[in-house]
Amino acid sequence: MRPLRGRSVLEASLAAVFTALVAATTIAVRIPVPATGGYINVGDAVVFAAALSLGWLVGGAAGGLGSAIADMVGYPVFAPFTLVIKGLEGLVAGGIADGVSTRRDLLAWGLGSVIMVAGYFLSEAYLMRLGVAAALVEVPGNIAQIAFGGLIGIPVARIIRRRIREVTSGE
Repeated sequence: MRPLRGRSVLEASLAAVFTALVAATTIAVRIPVPATGGYINVGDAVVFAAALSLGWLVGGAAGGLGSAIADMVGYPVFAPFTLVIKGLEGLVAGGIADGVSTRRDLLAWGLGSVIMVAGYFLSEAYLMRLGVAAALVEVPGNIAQIAFGGLIGIPVARIIRRRIREVTSGE
């Protein structure tokens, strides 16, 4: 499915829904990381579901905006970094996924995951000046977060893609 072409009302609606779902799931489960002042969450499952099922534009918007909105509730210092990092995660994952191949879904998840883990490490260590040691403390949690995101997001994206095809083809 190509974002915002042909079925723009449906896709714009789904982008809004996925942005809200990313924000809600990110806020619902938060595991604090005292070394950085950040937290681990389950929102990446929805970021990947959106990106892999609806493409780069919806994935980028839902990932960046939904996650940044969640950061504004309790962790506002992270919001600008999150907007960029999670936006790129969704954008890249959605750009790689082709809506058909599990291999492409896995590649999309992998590259999106690298962007997320590296993005937070670099922003915490250097831009926020927390230092490498503090930023390294969050890496295992971010890897677990991204693993959960793929474990849930990839199968959910496959279900969403199938349902969208059924609904839009009139079945």
